[in-house]
Amino acid sequence: MDYEHSEGPVGTPPVPTAIKILIAGGFGVGKTTMVAAVSETSPLRTEELLSEQGVGIDNLSGVESKSTTTVAMDFGRISIGDDLVLYLFGTPGQDRFWFVWDELALGALGAVVLADTRRLADCFPSIDYFERQGTPFIVAVNCFDGARTYQIDEVRLALNLEADVPLVFCDARDRQSSKEVLITLLQHAMQLREQARRAAQPAGSP
Repeated sequence: MDYEHSEGPVGTPPVPTAIKILIAGGFGVGKTTMVAAVSETSPLRTEELLSEQGVGIDNLSGVESKSTTTVAMDFGRISIGDDLVLYLFGTPGQDRFWFVWDELALGALGAVVLADTRRLADCFPSIDYFERQGTPFIVAVNCFDGARTYQIDEVRLALNLEADVPLVFCDARDRQSSKEVLITLLQHAMQLREQARRAAQPAGSP
């Protein structure tokens, strides 16, 4: 799919380009928080109270105060300039809800994988999923209050990330910080698309 700016009828404003973005990561990493922080409209949430069914399944280590969980998706939108609109879909983090991931991933330009340095292993399934699907993604480390501070290179090594996968720090509660994460993803996805376009051109083409 080409994300080109579309023109409306003569005399009407151009129709903004719509792009679908996924916000993924482990349980309690801040996906719902990020969507809510940047969304221009009241975000759609499918959060439910943690119940007895999740005892022994949902790992609350490091997020003991968490009392709700996303069971389908979070949804929000944000405009980047006048001609680009991002539709954000926050994925559920627990294994038992992963059956919805394939549906959510359809048509997505790329994904943000949120990570928590206290529980880095929790983002491995998300990274593995997008690598298998060939979906462009970046990793954004959500800097929780009181969490140990790591260097970018330390986190990259711990996650075994390829050198060309962007890795950034962020505060999912902060609108500007979260917006910068989304812009980094857009730039990365567009760069990969351009590389693929050039690779597909016959030898000697401009």
